[in-house]
Amino acid sequence: MRKLDYAKLVDDIQNWIKEYVISANAKGVVLGLSGGIDSSVIAALSVNALGKENVFGLGLPCHSIPQDLVDAKLIVKTLGITENFKVLDLTLPFDELLKVFEAQIESNDMAMANLKPRLRMATIYFVGQSKGYLVVGTGNRSEIAIGYFTKYGDGAVDFEPIGALYKGEVGEIAKILHIPERIIKKPPSSGLWHGQTDEGEIGITYNVLDEILYRIDYDLDLGDLNKEYVKKIKNMIELAEHKNKIPPIFEII
Repeated sequence: MRKLDYAKLVDDIQNWIKEYVISANAKGVVLGLSGGIDSSVIAALSVNALGKENVFGLGLPCHSIPQDLVDAKLIVKTLGITENFKVLDLTLPFDELLKVFEAQIESNDMAMANLKPRLRMATIYFVGQSKGYLVVGTGNRSEIAIGYFTKYGDGAVDFEPIGALYKGEVGEIAKILHIPERIIKKPPSSGLWHGQTDEGEIGITYNVLDEILYRIDYDLDLGDLNKEYVKKIKNMIELAEHKNKIPPIFEII
């Protein structure tokens, strides 16, 4: 993997966050706190960049694992933003929406699962617009590259401070930011259903995914890596292309 000066990287990202928010004439940032490492890192970077009073966190349970909200509250307490944190339980709105949809439209499990992050993002934008805040994203390079996010869900944000960092690099930054060990070591999960883990759904560990992506990104030799994994990741990147581009517009010639 690439060698980075993580202390300098943290400073650079924080300066970028501050400059971006100022350039947008925004008052601060809002984000959903899932209790995972990515949102915890973003919250810490944002607090350092903008000050505690300008970062607003949301806990948005929706048939969620209770421990996730416990961990979200832990990072809120660690960062000292208790006054700028609200829990909005979306379970009832989610259930009611499903009743409306399923009465008229035949759905599938993935459509129902993806409704959760889309409902969460609608809520985050409502709060952001109400406060004059930007929605800060929590996506990393590993997940963005393979499309491991919900289009117009957690992928719908105003800017992505760690979008160029591989998952393992986010972990290194988390240590510098003093993110609680429990959150750093927690198995990554989108919380779309009980028992779901990111690595289980992707089918490859983040260590392997990061190495493959790194070599693809820097045009390095892939010959000594698992060929099936390399093929799988290349295919995921190709299939995710539509997620990482703005909607195509027909051009009149």
